[in-house]
Amino acid sequence: MTSTLLNFPRLNAPKLHILPNGLTIVAEQMPIEAVNLNLWVKVGSAVESNAINGMAHFLEHMIFKGSERLSSGEFERQIEERGAVTNAATSQDYTHYYVTTAPKDFAELAPLQIDIVTNASIPSEAFERERLVVLEEIRRSDDNPRRRTFQRAMETAFDQLPYRRSVLGPETVISQLKAQQMRDFHAMWYQPQSMTAAVVGNLPVEELIEIVAEGFTKKDGITPPEQHLEITQELPFTEIVRREYVDESLTQARLAMVWRVPGLIKLAQTYALDVLAGILGHGRTSRLVRDLREERGLVSSVSVSNMTQRLQGTFYISAHCAVENVPAVESAIAQHISRLQTEIITNSEIEKVRKRVANRFIFGNETPSDRAGLYGYYQSMVGDLEPAFDYPNHIQAQNATDLMQASQKYLSPDAYGVVVMKPA
Repeated sequence: MTSTLLNFPRLNAPKLHILPNGLTIVAEQMPIEAVNLNLWVKVGSAVESNAINGMAHFLEHMIFKGSERLSSGEFERQIEERGAVTNAATSQDYTHYYVTTAPKDFAELAPLQIDIVTNASIPSEAFERERLVVLEEIRRSDDNPRRRTFQRAMETAFDQLPYRRSVLGPETVISQLKAQQMRDFHAMWYQPQSMTAAVVGNLPVEELIEIVAEGFTKKDGITPPEQHLEITQELPFTEIVRREYVDESLTQARLAMVWRVPGLIKLAQTYALDVLAGILGHGRTSRLVRDLREERGLVSSVSVSNMTQRLQGTFYISAHCAVENVPAVESAIAQHISRLQTEIITNSEIEKVRKRVANRFIFGNETPSDRAGLYGYYQSMVGDLEPAFDYPNHIQAQNATDLMQASQKYLSPDAYGVVVMKPA
């Protein structure tokens, strides 16, 4: 039977505009008294060599230290004076910067954000000061048990792909980086051809595009190198790869199980895995939460994610439990994975995930920043906006057969990576 939600209403109607210099602008008017500009740069830790691992994240910090036009702190001062908000984030595949302003301030503040992102001066003295901030961030991350577990799991999940490395980079690398290396990195990657500007808010679309385009008129530089990482996709595990660590800071054991699965470059193959993650671990009535936590009390928490990086994804199950329960928890999770491959998933379970995704999509379209983030991510990472709008429909279309086939193909109960972190 076809779900009525297959005819999902089109909530979004952005306009796509490409400048002669290669910048892609996605713009939409939205009747909410704010405007959000998201600048997405198609560069993250995945393009770095080991010798500069952490450069993209360090550069994100340095962007806010000014340009030739704006001294350090001037951008933030003008943002704060008008009650606007700005921030940034770096991942393995992208870096993005955003500013949210009142519509009346957008024409004045947007060019400032564009300027510091595209014309960062990266002064040497500020570089040395910010290095200490980044090193402290790395130390805080290393002190976080959840992040330590995740990092060990990624090192297990990937042998070659750069997703095995930390976005922040190691202290040994960050402490040796030079300001000129960062200037060269910025000049290479922060070019219009590698960028998407997503802008949403209560101004006419033509005006939004004009303001953003004007900010980029003088930015017409080199062509960034093409990223040729696809050829290094890693094969699925053929056995259980087990790694155990003693972590003196823990009071409970941490268990992480990982499978190599398709990434954004094989987008159509990711939807069934998203649904399977929901069935296994999203909400109190999901299979693992109900069985392992609610009924048997084997874990204090359990979660499931289908993490979709650009080149290759990771199906990730993590649990917190007493040390003596680790073997039983791992065995139970493997049994649940096996059951996906031999027993038809009920329509009621699938429908719960469908409803959750549909609602989340609606709730995630309510503000200019929600929409600009959605557009920027898909246009930058996939090169197409349609999957952003069609995501709920793709989820609605997954049936029990699709889910069984995906689990059989990608989620072996006998071959995966597992990391166990035990208290001393």
